[in-house]
Amino acid sequence: MEIISQIVYLISSIFFILGIKKLGSPKTARLGNQYAAIGMLLAIVVTLFDHQIVSFTYIIVGLVIGSGLGALMATRVQMTGMPQMVGLLNGFGGGASTLVAVSEYYLILTTPTLSFELSTSITIILSVLIGSVTFTGSFIAFGKLQGIVTGAVVKYPGQHPLNLLLLLGVIGGGAYVVYDPSSTMVLLGVVAISLLLGILLVLPIGGADMPVAVSLLNSYSGLAASATGFVLNNNVLIIAGALVGASGFILTMIMCRGMNRSLMNVLLGGWDTAGSAVATSGGTKDAGPQKPVKSVDAEEAAMIFDSASSVIIVPGYGMAVAQAQHAIRDLTNVLEKKGIKVRFAIHPVAGRMPGHMNVLLAEANISYDKLYALEDINDDFSNTDVAFIIGANDVVNPAARHDQSSPIYGMPILNVDYAKTVIMNKRSMSAGYAGISNELFFYDNTMMYFGDAKDAVSKLVNEIKAL
Repeated sequence: MEIISQIVYLISSIFFILGIKKLGSPKTARLGNQYAAIGMLLAIVVTLFDHQIVSFTYIIVGLVIGSGLGALMATRVQMTGMPQMVGLLNGFGGGASTLVAVSEYYLILTTPTLSFELSTSITIILSVLIGSVTFTGSFIAFGKLQGIVTGAVVKYPGQHPLNLLLLLGVIGGGAYVVYDPSSTMVLLGVVAISLLLGILLVLPIGGADMPVAVSLLNSYSGLAASATGFVLNNNVLIIAGALVGASGFILTMIMCRGMNRSLMNVLLGGWDTAGSAVATSGGTKDAGPQKPVKSVDAEEAAMIFDSASSVIIVPGYGMAVAQAQHAIRDLTNVLEKKGIKVRFAIHPVAGRMPGHMNVLLAEANISYDKLYALEDINDDFSNTDVAFIIGANDVVNPAARHDQSSPIYGMPILNVDYAKTVIMNKRSMSAGYAGISNELFFYDNTMMYFGDAKDAVSKLVNEIKAL
């Protein structure tokens, strides 16, 4: 049976690798999810039948409850709530790793025939540390995204020395447990300090940096799972955890490059100007000096679109909040019926989690072929008649290219201002996540189209049809 288990584990690992490979493209993402699900199903089934961990009564009860909760979350959570759900799932993964490691510790401690090996003791401590930090850190991230916890950058005196002291405490306590495995109170102390450390590490991160934080916590959850795999001597858990940890970290670095910032800059406090009001409602701060702006209504905007031959749509979190992706699909359809070329420009940090805009547009059945990454479409804006921005702000702010005093200076942006005409849909002139004015509002080729995204786009579609 052991040989069969290892063969099935190997097959599961292959499915995991193929799944992650397929997730690299929107076109194959669904297939990647299916591959990963098959791999996980194989791993779970062979583990339960091989090791006979608990009675099947408990297994079935856990399966029914867990599946029920999962199905409820999947059907009830709106697409705008997906980042929060991902944060929770990261936390559950980290918490599970901690519980398994602690359980294994007590099993070895209370079983006369078992003893602590050095490698087992070390991996138990690593699993507890990473898993606990992931658990509480992910719930803080969930709170910030949900608006329960302030989205502002939280700083206090002695913040970094305190975090360093706590980390040294965990390392010291963990070393003592490795030296004397019977020190149960020390282990519980390591768990408690690690849980506190997770809160203190994520709390200072502003709402603007939550996509990076969620991605990094996802990496942590994978590392915790991999460490737990070493604790249990389970090869498939080691491989799966390592895959999640590595891919999550690579994605985190891609997100950091998308903002032209280092990972340490994000972790140590982020943008000071990104206040809670901005993080939760899309910005309520003053947009700076009130310069003249040009605005259009639905009828005027429709005439501009009707005379265009090419349009690039730039979606942002405002589209997600208004649930306007289906209205955007209708706009795309009506424009294409008129022979107008329509494409979408996706900034790597648009939304609240990696790939957020891709998921929303896919939900509205917008073809993957129309979605372009920043580096693939930026050079085409100068040959585009209309750039339509819906709910995006900082990722299209030209100040990032030339204003060295700006907190977003150097961040790669979408060159929407190079288009012949820019139509920007926003509810107000409020600032974005970075808490700064968007100078694009005042450009000669920019026209503001004010209103709730879903309602505004629906009106626009009707006016274009009327033409």
